[in-house]
Amino acid sequence: MSSFPKRVFSGVQPTGNLHLGNYLGAIRKFVALQKESDCIYCVVDLHAITQSIDVWGGAEGLMRSTREVTAAFIASGIDPKKHIVFNQSRVPQHAELAWIFNCVARMGWLNRMTQFKEKAGKDRENASVGLFAYPTLMAADILVYRGTHVPVGDDQKQHLELARDIAQKFNNDFSDRIAKLGLGVEMAVGDTTVNGYFPLTEPVIEGEATRVMSLRDGLKKMSKSDPSDLSRINLTDDADTIARKIRKAKTDIEPLPSEAKGLEARPEADNLVGIYAALADMSRDAVVSEFAGKQFSVFKPALADLAVEKLAPIAGEMRRLMADPGHIDAILKDGGERAGAIAEKTMADVRDILGMLR
Repeated sequence: MSSFPKRVFSGVQPTGNLHLGNYLGAIRKFVALQKESDCIYCVVDLHAITQSIDVWGGAEGLMRSTREVTAAFIASGIDPKKHIVFNQSRVPQHAELAWIFNCVARMGWLNRMTQFKEKAGKDRENASVGLFAYPTLMAADILVYRGTHVPVGDDQKQHLELARDIAQKFNNDFSDRIAKLGLGVEMAVGDTTVNGYFPLTEPVIEGEATRVMSLRDGLKKMSKSDPSDLSRINLTDDADTIARKIRKAKTDIEPLPSEAKGLEARPEADNLVGIYAALADMSRDAVVSEFAGKQFSVFKPALADLAVEKLAPIAGEMRRLMADPGHIDAILKDGGERAGAIAEKTMADVRDILGMLR
């Protein structure tokens, strides 16, 4: 038996207003990972419609946002020729495997998902079934390509753990059939080595600013849904807007400490230092060492200059790409065809494992 080849999968929802948190928490990692792994990056448009039409903006909004996420991928440095970039709905095998995983996953597992509780709020009876079952579709997104690694933010770790549980239950439930068909692959589970069809996908969580917070409230995650545009830096913001938002970012009156642990009770200060560290590829300790004892009147202009240097070229390239939607659509079409070939191979195996006649 051979082990799974390393394959990275991840996706971004096209619900508009991509921001600094999306870039630092996801897209920049995507760019780095493509240098060492085979990568599949997806604009997850089926996930977008799990929420109200007001969130994804209807048909026109969904098309525009799907192209915008694709433009952000390309502008940030993802190579769609060497790797695969596509939108989820082009590959129907995602939905097919998601249904099978709905039948593998247990209600108790989904009831423990904290993101559903947060997004549904108090009116859970009025939430869509899709929002509740979102994690099984996420598992299918990854495992239809037998993805071994997924770059995720802290808020998605629980969903990835569910994907591992689903993969392990599928492997256990159908172990005899998988062995009979010779489809098993060696993998480590704890201290033992077992054979299964789906890998137990590993998260990739690394670097500073894995969870970027609001510029107006250091206790809230930076979000596209925040009513205040000053709470986030959008990837489409120009240089003047980026600088203005950082200048207006909430801070406290104390100078920067000499060690990162001095930021623990200062959420807004910690957030800005984390953003600087991530953009500069430095540790928090290195940043506070450089600015120790200085006021935010000194730190903020330095952060603004750094953010403009890193983000303004991406915004400019995104605007150029968005001016040619036909080019973006061609990238997604090509990526969808290549992704579909991989996904269909997986689904052909899964249908055989389950005993579905073809």
